[in-house]
Amino acid sequence: MIEIRRAGPADGEALGRIHAAAWGAAYGPFFAPEFAAREVRSRRTRWHARVAAPAEASAGRRGTILLAVVDGRPLALSVFLPSPTRPGLAEIGTFYGHPDGWGTGVAAALMAETLRRLGDAGSAGAHLWTLRDTPRSRRFYVKCGFTETGATRTHDFGDGNPLAQVEYERTG
Repeated sequence: MIEIRRAGPADGEALGRIHAAAWGAAYGPFFAPEFAAREVRSRRTRWHARVAAPAEASAGRRGTILLAVVDGRPLALSVFLPSPTRPGLAEIGTFYGHPDGWGTGVAAALMAETLRRLGDAGSAGAHLWTLRDTPRSRRFYVKCGFTETGATRTHDFGDGNPLAQVEYERTG
């Protein structure tokens, strides 16, 4: 059974495990091993402070954080907020699934719930950015009804080697 709920103050460790494992598997190969290892460690601990603030206080600034739990095990997370660049749309700023959950349907269930909540909040749709060279994530977003917008940008994760990102959106 998949339970999807808003993350709370006690979920920092679970969010960190998901983010670190997913980021390491999907993004780690793009970086020097020592940089990737440092970034994975950072992702394990950065969520504690983020979920420590009351939900009402942090949602506007940092977005809403959802956690998908399968049979008691947290396996996926999403973060969304009103888009700072696309009026009427929301931006899914973070979407990660633990590799142990890949192919199980937990990410698809989380995306469906994320989009439902966005619609309930009055959003006309959502957009997001993903690395250009991550075919697994790109296939997933297309499977969830997103299409490429044609927009691109680069993102430097801190190693001085910017990576290309592509934008996807889903309206309606």
